[in-house]
Amino acid sequence: MIQASRRRFLTGAGAFGGAGLAGCATITPAPARPSTPTWAPVPPLAAIRAEVDRISRITVCVRPFRAAGPRLDVETVGDKQVVHNYGHGGSGWSLSWGSAMIAARNALAGGEREIAVIGCGALGLTAATVLQQAGARVTIYARERMFEARSSRATGTWSPDSRIAAVGAVAPGFADQWEQMARTSHRVFQTYLGLPGDPVEWTDRYSLFDGPSGQGGGPSQPDAVEFVEYGSRVRDLTPRSRELEAGSHPFPTARARKGASMQFNIAAYARLLATDFLLGGGSIETVTFHTPADLAALKQKVVVNCTGYGARALWKDESIVPVRGQIAWLIPQPEVNYGLYYRRVSVLSRDDGMVVQSVGSSEMAGYNIDDETPDRAEAEAAVKTIAGLYARFPAARA
Repeated sequence: MIQASRRRFLTGAGAFGGAGLAGCATITPAPARPSTPTWAPVPPLAAIRAEVDRISRITVCVRPFRAAGPRLDVETVGDKQVVHNYGHGGSGWSLSWGSAMIAARNALAGGEREIAVIGCGALGLTAATVLQQAGARVTIYARERMFEARSSRATGTWSPDSRIAAVGAVAPGFADQWEQMARTSHRVFQTYLGLPGDPVEWTDRYSLFDGPSGQGGGPSQPDAVEFVEYGSRVRDLTPRSRELEAGSHPFPTARARKGASMQFNIAAYARLLATDFLLGGGSIETVTFHTPADLAALKQKVVVNCTGYGARALWKDESIVPVRGQIAWLIPQPEVNYGLYYRRVSVLSRDDGMVVQSVGSSEMAGYNIDDETPDRAEAEAAVKTIAGLYARFPAARA
C-alpha cells in the first residue's frame, strides 16, 4: 500500500516552495512595477462532506518494508530461475514501472520467452505488461486477483520514496537505482494522463497548519528507523508549492500551502492494466503457492516473484517488516478535485471514493504491525478531524 504520509504532504506540497536567487547584475534597475502574482489565485473549492455516516468502507493493509530496499536479485530454485521484485514499502505503485524494467531485463537475460509472474498486484501486473511488451508470452499465477490484493487498498498518491529503505542499510548505488526507477515510472505514468476514467491525473494539494511553525512531529522513539529520503533527487518532477496569503483561501487555519501531485485512481488504472494485458494475449490463473518448491509444477523456466508482503511467508523472508495502514472511504464526491493534509490526516479525492487516512505522528506509525482488522474509532476520528475545516466553509452543505 502506498501511504499519503506526512512527509509526502510536507515535502511534496510544502518544502519545495523555495525559489533560487537571481544572479548579480550591474545594470541600473528599471522603475518598479506593480507586482504580478506568480501563481494563479486559489480556485473555488467544493467542500468535503466529512461526515462519519458517509463512511462506506474501511480498508487495512500492510506494506512490505525492507531496510535494504526492494529485493531485485535472481536466484535458482530447482530448475527455475527466480527473479525477485518485491519489498517496496509504500512505493509499490509509484516505482512499479521502473522496477518492472529491471525485473524484465533479468527475466529475459537468458533468452527464455515463456515467463511466469507470481502475484497480481501493482508489481505483478506491471512486470507482466513490460515483459509482454518485450515479446514474452506471460502467465500470471496468483491466489488473488487485483481487486483482492493489498495493492488495491493503496492510497494512490505519487510517493516514490515512502518507506523504501533505511539509512545505512542500502547497498552502494541504491540511491542511483532508486532515482532511475522513479524517473522511468514517472515518464510512463505521463502516458496515462487524459485517458477515460482518469487512471492517472494531477491534482492540487493543500497542507494546512494551525500554528505559524506547522505542527511538528511526535516524540522520537529510541528504536525508530531512519528512512531514506530521496525526494530531492527528483525534485524537478513535481511543481514547487507556495505559501498562501491569509484570506486567499477558504480554510480556517493559520497557514496553508498549495502544491500539486500525481495520483492513481487505482480502480480505473488497475482495470486498464489487466485489460490491456489480457487483450495482448496474457492469461491469469488462480494458484496458491505455499513454498518455493511449489514452483516446480510450473511449465515456465523463469519466474518473476512479485508477491509483495506475501513473500515474507512464501520465501521465509524475515527481512520484510509489516507497516500497517488504514483508509476510511467516504462516498465519492466528483466535485472535489483536490487533496489535503491537516492535523496528521490526509485526504485524497478519487473516483471510487474519498480517501481519509490518519498518518500518525511519525513515519514509524504502523511499523511492525500486521493486524489488518479495521479500526472504526480510528476512521471516525480521522473524518471528524477534517470536518472541522468545513464548519464555515462557503457552500459547505448541499
